[in-house]
Amino acid sequence: MNIKKALITAAGADQRKLAIQTLVDRDGNRKTVLEILIDEARQAGIEEIGVVVHPGDQDVYSEIVAYDQQIRFIQQDKQLGYGYAVLCGSSFIGSEYFLHLVGDHLYVNRSTEPCAKHLTEIAKMNNCSVSAVTPTRESLIPNYGTIGGKRIHPTNDLYVIDKVIEKPTPTIAEQKLIVPGLRAGHYLCFFGMHVLSPSVFSILEQNLNRENVTKFGLSDALNELAQKEQYLALEKNDWRFDMGTRYGLLKAQLALALSGNDRDQVMAELLEFFAMKNMNSVGK
Repeated sequence: MNIKKALITAAGADQRKLAIQTLVDRDGNRKTVLEILIDEARQAGIEEIGVVVHPGDQDVYSEIVAYDQQIRFIQQDKQLGYGYAVLCGSSFIGSEYFLHLVGDHLYVNRSTEPCAKHLTEIAKMNNCSVSAVTPTRESLIPNYGTIGGKRIHPTNDLYVIDKVIEKPTPTIAEQKLIVPGLRAGHYLCFFGMHVLSPSVFSILEQNLNRENVTKFGLSDALNELAQKEQYLALEKNDWRFDMGTRYGLLKAQLALALSGNDRDQVMAELLEFFAMKNMNSVGK
């Protein structure tokens, strides 16, 4: 398997401005979220990157990447949901396996290996689609796509996926998504990073052509993919931040700062801030 292309979706009404927000990366450099995601992909050996954008946003995005010839912008002409956004990249990806990242998530590895690099290596070793997942408390799973499956022994982080449900309730998850060996009250939710077979595009195309379709997601297609071919999940204990949530950008920035070269300086300044705030509270 050769994984040389990546697809980043950034056209959703609630996500189109997030990828152009500026943060300070681990090395202390100011970069947009898009640039940080591109770095993540290239550390995984990706050569060409397609970015799905809202019509009219291409000029803003092009300025960010300084017209990098290895980056292609793909307009999402209709707001038909996440599944349609991925389908828009089909002609760019062609018949290859590809890395997929979402433009409103930021990934921070807690080990020395970048998240996407680890994921693509596992996909190559197993010659199949692999999605990154992370154990998540049942109270939070209505926010994420969630998988059911079985651990592959003797590994402790790899699972065969047999079911995918988008944003299940805890009751549905308990009935259909229990993973043997996982801590009670926890389920495996998508990390926002996938290596996918090109067959996912034919499934998405079928979903698009269903009668009266107004919006369709990716999880239904991934559930069908799991029924047709081998599809694995890689458990990641790294951090992923949904920047579309309240304080999402702030939490992502803190994670970058506290795991980067300026950690000591940031820690000292945060402690000073909290000490001053505490003094002010005592004085009231």
